[in-house]
Amino acid sequence: MNQKKIPAIVIFAPTATGKTALTVKLFGKGSPYFFKDNAEIISADSMAVYKYMNIGTAKPDKNLTDQIPHHLIDVVTPDIQFSVSDFVERADEAAGGIFEKGRIPVIAGGTGFYIRNFLLGLPDTPESDPELRNNLKVELEKSGLEFMYQKLKVVDPQSAEKINQNDAYRILRALEVFYLTGKPRSSFELSEKLREQYDFTIIILERDRNDLYKRIDSRIEQMFEHGLAEEIDTLKKMGYTKEMPGMQAIGYREFFMDLKSEDEIKEKIKHDSHRYAKKQYVFMKGIPNARTFFIPEEVEYTDEIINYLKDKINLIEN
Repeated sequence: MNQKKIPAIVIFAPTATGKTALTVKLFGKGSPYFFKDNAEIISADSMAVYKYMNIGTAKPDKNLTDQIPHHLIDVVTPDIQFSVSDFVERADEAAGGIFEKGRIPVIAGGTGFYIRNFLLGLPDTPESDPELRNNLKVELEKSGLEFMYQKLKVVDPQSAEKINQNDAYRILRALEVFYLTGKPRSSFELSEKLREQYDFTIIILERDRNDLYKRIDSRIEQMFEHGLAEEIDTLKKMGYTKEMPGMQAIGYREFFMDLKSEDEIKEKIKHDSHRYAKKQYVFMKGIPNARTFFIPEEVEYTDEIINYLKDKINLIEN
């Protein structure tokens, strides 16, 4: 007898697109829909996993987490690397637990790399080699991250295109795979089929690019008003340094750069956030059965999205 598939809603939305407003409308305590008290959210935000980093990650506040249970928030400290395989493993565990309670797991966030691997499964790349990894770290310390990134662009330009040039962990991992196998990491392709243990309903939220950038900029202004600079000072006093994985996040790494004023830092964060939002859509290209919804300016979500999800889940329930 085949095990019943887990019905899962997947919502991909870069920061400031409208994901939070949509999830509150669908799953919050005031929701008029079937989903109320019937869903729990698994965060697909690569930086929300880090403790003590609240303002710069736009982490859900207590009001939201009291309304809707959230998973994969505050699970490691900023000095710990949290990989995509860690995410898939923990998201699978959380989804299974949510389903056992009779609820629907909702995987929601803006880290396309995490979501794509969750949907399609992890590629069969070789295990890490400790000696080679150590040699690459020594070379990184000697030559710098920019040198290592340029090296990756030569041997695996496709991976380099998808990896942020400040992401030391993923740059070294891609180089490691190349040196171990003689093949670029990008050649270890994901499956083209959705994983079979889930019955996925996948939506992608899009906005006009200029509208999205305005919303991102507004959010960043709010972060500074709410004490982002003070949060960075606290993290530094706790001993967290620029080399640590959590401090590589946009909104944090800029405070370790040679920038002269808070205004320069703010503008750099806005610039980096624009680029990141645009880049995340690359990971969502070609996902089977994904439905893209365009959200007009000045609107948080559309009835079309809500009706689509209602219809899909009703089909699953029936």
